[in-house]
Amino acid sequence: MSATADTSASPFVSTEWLAANLGAPDLVVVDASWHMPNAGRDGRKEYLERHIPGAVHFDIDTIADHSTSLPHMLPDPHSFAVAMGALGIGDGLRVVVYDSLGLFSAPRVWWTFRAFGAQDVKILDGGLPKWLAEERPVEDGPVRRLPAIFTARLDHSIVADIERVDRALKTGGAQVLDARQDARFRGEAPEPREGLPSGHMPGALNLPHGRLVKDGRLLPPEEILEAVEASGLDLSRPVITSCGSGVSAAILWVALEMIGKEPLALYDGSWTEWGASGKEIAVG
Repeated sequence: MSATADTSASPFVSTEWLAANLGAPDLVVVDASWHMPNAGRDGRKEYLERHIPGAVHFDIDTIADHSTSLPHMLPDPHSFAVAMGALGIGDGLRVVVYDSLGLFSAPRVWWTFRAFGAQDVKILDGGLPKWLAEERPVEDGPVRRLPAIFTARLDHSIVADIERVDRALKTGGAQVLDARQDARFRGEAPEPREGLPSGHMPGALNLPHGRLVKDGRLLPPEEILEAVEASGLDLSRPVITSCGSGVSAAILWVALEMIGKEPLALYDGSWTEWGASGKEIAVG
């Protein structure tokens, strides 16, 4: 990939590429750091303490649908457009997203941008940990860009709701691949959200996202393929990705794209919605 143009079909850009392009007028860097409710960490606070120069912070709990009790569900297009405009992210800009764990919450924000029609959005390979390990510059405090206009058009086809997932499982219209830890999937470990039962949707398959990431980076395609095949997923059939609350489901999305299998949709409500819905829960 050249330092002046992104000609790659890969969802990633390298730290070298970003360092060479940092400060380009048509590029915006987005810190998408977010942590699990039980992690005891605050992505916004950490962003203010240290971030890649010029990066704005995208808080998935703030830029969300606040009419539901479900966490960080996609907002409506108008709300997303307003939020992006306030961050200074407008039409025609190139976007590079990263997070503080290397590869955790950045794919969710990458997927969100794509769902709302962004044409050129990438994930920083290795994220902030790789950037820091290479002793590249950081800064603290908030970043304020000039307001911009973002035209948001939601592609509803790539966002699955609970009824679509239920129908897919019952009819075999699509496979559901769950990114949660296997013990949670089997119903042997508690969910991080209090009061939510563990287990899985009847017929769903399990591929914990941690098996696809090493040292904050996605595994090579041949190792992804091996893990996907071990999960029982049939790559010739459609797949909907899921997880606890729609975050690590996007890691599965990126991983599947890297082996040439674009998912049909991501289940936005994921297990937080299904587990509390009264629908059937399988264990084991």
